[in-house]
Amino acid sequence: MATQAPAPPVASIERLLAQRGPPTYAVNPAPTLLGALVEALDEASSDGPDADGGEAPATRLLVETEAFKDQVEDFLFASSLADLTDRDAVAVRTADGFLNGNLLLYPGTAVQVFDLEVRLAAVGTDEADVVAALERQASTRWEAGTAYSLRTPARTAIADTLADQLGPDAEADFSAIVDSLETARGKGRGLDEVTIALLVAAKNEALLYDISKWGEDVGLASKATFSRTKSTLEKLGLIATEKVPIDVGRPRLRLKFADDRLQGATADELASVAMGLME
Repeated sequence: MATQAPAPPVASIERLLAQRGPPTYAVNPAPTLLGALVEALDEASSDGPDADGGEAPATRLLVETEAFKDQVEDFLFASSLADLTDRDAVAVRTADGFLNGNLLLYPGTAVQVFDLEVRLAAVGTDEADVVAALERQASTRWEAGTAYSLRTPARTAIADTLADQLGPDAEADFSAIVDSLETARGKGRGLDEVTIALLVAAKNEALLYDISKWGEDVGLASKATFSRTKSTLEKLGLIATEKVPIDVGRPRLRLKFADDRLQGATADELASVAMGLME
């Protein structure tokens, strides 16, 4: 059995999920497959229970430790995966040493996925002996694996709490910026999540105290990280602050854009404008 799908890669995963549902195991998927799989599973699981009225089965994601650590540095990927784990749609364990790669296991079927750059091609087998052997191998490695706890908060929790803290406009701006990015790692590979939050705060002229307290409470980053990133963005000329007196204690800082190009940008343009100014 062979299945081929056109680019982008996520289309092939969506088609595979539509045909077979979530896999029981996803063993050591490469970054392209893993990103596409998480995106498709996120869309599928957000629809709620399966067509028969029961809960959608959880996918056991078994990954090699070091490669997975690099992928979860991307906020877009990690926050979507955190949503899936919160819904119990995906469980993640890491294993050291060699793992068969790009392997999806369904009841009675094993599917090997190949990244052909312009598309993903999948070759499967339903030979009982082969599938049973692969399932035993995956189960053994799963039982010996280590449960992986994501440090990135779920996208849903971020949206809900940001709307509560700064209002629905701020949450809409955050979502628009995130949706406009292909990756969110920082260091020249998209904006990181703290920078995004501070840009949102500046667009809505919120207090540094409020956005940093929210970020720490939701588990995005510490107040100190927000303060350091704010200072960096000030030095780069992206944001400015003004003091807001309070009844007791030191004045608090209101965030604003310092560059007219940011002030005139829509939410979904902010990321590209900000990255251009940071170059």
